[in-house]
Amino acid sequence: MARSRRASLNEVRSFYARMMAAASNSVDPRFERIVELVPREAFLGPGPWRITVNRRHLQTPSADPAYIYQNVLVALDAEKGINNGEPFLHAAWMGAAQPGPGDTIVHVGAGSGYYTALLAMFALPGGSVSAFEIDDGLARRARQNLEPFANAAVVEGDATALPLPECDLIYVNAGVVAPPVSWLKALRPGGRIILPWQPLDWIGLALLIVRKKAGFTVRPLMSSWFIPCIGASDAGQCSKAPNAAEARSIRSLWLTAERPPDETAVAIYRDVWFSRAGSGDDIRLT
Repeated sequence: MARSRRASLNEVRSFYARMMAAASNSVDPRFERIVELVPREAFLGPGPWRITVNRRHLQTPSADPAYIYQNVLVALDAEKGINNGEPFLHAAWMGAAQPGPGDTIVHVGAGSGYYTALLAMFALPGGSVSAFEIDDGLARRARQNLEPFANAAVVEGDATALPLPECDLIYVNAGVVAPPVSWLKALRPGGRIILPWQPLDWIGLALLIVRKKAGFTVRPLMSSWFIPCIGASDAGQCSKAPNAAEARSIRSLWLTAERPPDETAVAIYRDVWFSRAGSGDDIRLT
């Protein structure tokens, strides 16, 4: 009986890219190839690596990168609870948000830059990514890791306080109680925000928000949990919080200054509110 041959790292990375493309449900024919071209290990620091499975922490047996080409969290700063997130979750997010050629993208919570690099590849040709990272150590790592990506720039600082460029997509990797008005106003018509909405400790839900002529449509996606976003996680600004069922019922988002909350309001904050009714464009979401 012939002995089976161990798969090469290129074969492992190729199969990981195929799984990512399947997880994404993306219509972009470049998806698998882009993932295959960006080596995850280049953004994680030297191995062995600490991975998380079902809230249990394990160390890979060696620094063989094959161990991190699976759907696992990899610690970037274990003490702060900062990880390189689950690949299949990010694949699904990218499939929903559809970063594309020519897009101006803002990445909030870039970490060490792996998912920034993927976004930068999707934005080619002609697009760019501004990657915001508030942790100075991670920002330095991301800047170094992203040197080969000419259309990606790292901004060290608080994305809720610094000005954002006018953009087509804001990709948020930190838990948000309510999206800042500055983010919503930075979106071009048809621009998208994808973020983990965490209005209460026990509710974590990915949302896809799209700017329309009147208001913003909202599509709840899958459950999603991230560390809190500094500057956008103050529950004190909430005057009406949703329960889990109400959170999944939201269909639109409004600026309070443009339209005061009405009887359809599910969650109300100082500057924005979520409604179970459709936007002013009468967009039906499925």
